Amino acid sequence: MNLFSPTTFGELNLTNRLVMAPLTRTRSGKDGIPGPMVAEHYAQRASLGLIVSEGTYPSHAGRGFPGQPGLVEPEQLEGWKNVTDAVHAAGGQIVAQVMHAGRVSHEATNGGHTPVAPSAIAIDGETRTYEGKKPFQVPHALTDGELVGVIDEFVTASRNAVAAGFDGVELHSANGYLLHEFLSPASNQREGQYGGSPENRARFVIEVATAVAEAIGAGRVGLRISPAHNIQGALETDSADVLATYGALVDGLAPLGLAYLSILHAEPAGAFVQELRTRFGGPVLLNSGFARITTRDEALSLVSDGYAEGVVVGRPAIANPDLVYRWQENLPLNTPDAATFYGDGPEGYTDYPTFEPS
Repeated sequence: MNLFSPTTFGELNLTNRLVMAPLTRTRSGKDGIPGPMVAEHYAQRASLGLIVSEGTYPSHAGRGFPGQPGLVEPEQLEGWKNVTDAVHAAGGQIVAQVMHAGRVSHEATNGGHTPVAPSAIAIDGETRTYEGKKPFQVPHALTDGELVGVIDEFVTASRNAVAAGFDGVELHSANGYLLHEFLSPASNQREGQYGGSPENRARFVIEVATAVAEAIGAGRVGLRISPAHNIQGALETDSADVLATYGALVDGLAPLGLAYLSILHAEPAGAFVQELRTRFGGPVLLNSGFARITTRDEALSLVSDGYAEGVVVGRPAIANPDLVYRWQENLPLNTPDAATFYGDGPEGYTDYPTFEPS
């Protein structure tokens, strides 16, 4: 097994084990409709074994930031159909990351909806909105009855993704957004069956994954987690609680037969991550980067040493549309320009060059 060998994750057939991370790029306008520039960007990177789209909102209340694309309106699905057609024409595979922002939102961004969360606890800090920076709002604490509707939003968005030509979906349960908010004891301080114990905090995520798997087929569904990442107020600082929570989560996911589990963690080859991998029992994708960039050598060794079935990369894929070729041949890389990560134009989005021999 090596990084450049083909593989199958559920219903997803990959030409190699390099996966493009879900990357927020804010190029879809106020209406959340991906246009031709978005299609060009993703198609340029179709040589990666699998592309995971940027986070897409499953409901207007779930929109987290300006320029984010959705999976709600017909015009958004038409835009995504052009994207998936372009990726497939270039020989690639692409899944939609379904992301409900939860409390990481604001009514000035999401069209006037009160943000929702497991508990009525605001994030300490500010968020960018269409009206400039504003403090995070105190979210509405979802009732048990309202959770049924949120599950339906994930299911509908996943069905919409498949209808728009995506090869599957990745459920976003990382980085402090709604599903992760249920896992973290800092953001989930509710009582009852969805709060308190690690098993109860994992329950909602398992229910969402189960419902989506039943709707579109488990072999088309992946899930992304970031244990102890401690971002956007979703703090997980007790190592015993982290293991108990994520152990309960993967134990609940294992029987579903999902396409993959994607884990973002600073120590991908460490005992904690590898225990989760063993308990999950299916393909696991590892991603060490966020505060740091995953290197070629690290990606190669994670697969060749048997720590992962695939490796997820972010910034190298932003700056190098031909990353697979460059890493295969050990060629120099373009340097990503952080100043253009977010914006509304092609600079730093579709204008990174492919490798040209001097």
